[in-house]
Amino acid sequence: MSLAERLGYGPDARLLIVNCDDLGSSASANRATEQALTEGLATSATLMVPCPWALDGVRRGKAGGIGVHLTLTCEYPDYRWRSLTGAACLHDHEGYMPTTAQAVWEKADFDAVRAECRAQIDQAYAWGVDVTHLDAHMGTMQLEPRYAALFLELAAAYDLPVRMVGTSVEQRLGLSARAKADELGLIFPDKLVTTWAKPAKPTFEAILEDLPPGVTEVYLHPVEDGPELRAYDPHASQIRIDDRACLLDPAFKARIAELGIVLIDFAPLRDLQRARG
Repeated sequence: MSLAERLGYGPDARLLIVNCDDLGSSASANRATEQALTEGLATSATLMVPCPWALDGVRRGKAGGIGVHLTLTCEYPDYRWRSLTGAACLHDHEGYMPTTAQAVWEKADFDAVRAECRAQIDQAYAWGVDVTHLDAHMGTMQLEPRYAALFLELAAAYDLPVRMVGTSVEQRLGLSARAKADELGLIFPDKLVTTWAKPAKPTFEAILEDLPPGVTEVYLHPVEDGPELRAYDPHASQIRIDDRACLLDPAFKARIAELGIVLIDFAPLRDLQRARG
């Protein structure tokens, strides 16, 4: 039985989760995500718990499902954050999370990573978040075999569904996370796509037109334009601005209705997973 059928839909149903990554990363990201959830197409967001604006993100993201965007990196040269646990191995020479996943994989102590991820999930629950799923910032927890195994370990421990990389990525990187997730009884969307680094509106339009039966997650990075965004992310600011415009375009709402696509968040996947016993 397909995931769509297990969720109570027909075998040809096309279900779409529209996730806003990086909730909590800035005030501008929080405002854009709130608007996308309340006025636009977004159904879900993932929270970067260590970021300075995380609590504001929790308050602004309540219109949709909120997952935890496990965060071990900080890619901006002048806008930085630290780990919750304070472990030295999780920080660079400046005392902040490193800028790349590779730096994490090379330096971090694995037990410290586990403790930090647990602290981030626990903090989200302590803030009152009804956590819907887990994913990871910059793929740090998904694109390296040991970290991918820990990612699934955490999902099983908290009984949460996960964002899963596609089969082609798995084959290229030599991962077997999908099979392991199935063994653990974890649920994940059938397909994962993004508009990142592509023209947002035509890319999103193509995703809708080509959407296969089953459950697809598409993730975007909406941020409100202004001095804050231009200061902390000058190189990718237009990508984030365009993602916001895409999510707020009313033409897409109409097209989704015409195509019979059903918008959902991760909560039904989580509830199905937890009902398996």
